[in-house]
Amino acid sequence: MPTRPLHLAVALDNVAASTAEPYVRAARLAERGRFDFVTLDDSFAAPGRGRGRLDALAVLARVAPVTERIGLVPTVTTTHTEPFHVSSAVATLDWVSRGRAGWQVGVSSSEAEARAFGRRPAPSPAEAWREADAVADVAARLWDSWEDDAEIRDVATGRFVDRGKLHHVDFEGPGFRVRGPAIVPRPPQGHPVVVVDATAPQAREAAVRRADVAYVRLPRTRGAERVRAAAEELRRRARAHGRDPGAPAGRLVVLASLPVALHTPADAVALASLLGSWYADGVADGFHLRPERPGRDLALLVDATVPVLQHRGLLRVFYPGATLREHLCLARPANRYARTGESA
Repeated sequence: MPTRPLHLAVALDNVAASTAEPYVRAARLAERGRFDFVTLDDSFAAPGRGRGRLDALAVLARVAPVTERIGLVPTVTTTHTEPFHVSSAVATLDWVSRGRAGWQVGVSSSEAEARAFGRRPAPSPAEAWREADAVADVAARLWDSWEDDAEIRDVATGRFVDRGKLHHVDFEGPGFRVRGPAIVPRPPQGHPVVVVDATAPQAREAAVRRADVAYVRLPRTRGAERVRAAAEELRRRARAHGRDPGAPAGRLVVLASLPVALHTPADAVALASLLGSWYADGVADGFHLRPERPGRDLALLVDATVPVLQHRGLLRVFYPGATLREHLCLARPANRYARTGESA
């Protein structure tokens, strides 16, 4: 295996089912292919073609107990949603998945979505991403508001928690204020993995400040230089914020997000060659694959693309770790309050 691991993720967005079972089957198939994680998109927009939409986080919470190693990354929209609830929901997913949760930060800037809630006008994309940046910040602070050993669970004394190891956050962001502490103990990963689609320029500041994983979408399976340029920009800007994108503690994993339409095993072998060449050239740390038809494409990815990458020594043949952070070679964050002994 190379010292620089190839990371693979796959989107389950086009499953379009009204029950959780097709998502379960797709996630278990992706797990057999040793993908780092699956993503499931979500938004507050009304779906087209008369179809309904299941809540992405709830679906992946259903997937969690019937999978063992694969990471689970739903989109959670921060606009119109209380940051305290976002933090609690994502922390809960990390607990029920035993440390395999992430969340893709989503925003909403359409008037139709704003009218559905009736609480505030639609923000501009730039405003929505500034708010999302603040939500990601306070979510991490809430995850840290319980120290890892805050739970006592002493039946003899009736003490459940050491209140000296709970911390108030007292955070004020654009349009919201959060005091804390959280109602959910610190997640198994410390912080669930934060993913940002950094394709749009407005999203990149949040990505370089808050994301563990950023990806850049391409409309076709070409455009290596576009991805390379975006990756270099993201890493440069991350360094300007004091991060070391190559070190475990500050690592920023950059993925090329590619649409996939596979009709034959030969198409899958060709995709393996493309991914391998881009990876060897250092274009990105890996790939976020978006199947056109998961029922067709995911099986070919697992049975034809993945074996070629494994045969070439580019992809793992087993999961060496148990958590999503371990899959991505990310350090478990230290608790800021336990380290400093201070509240926010």
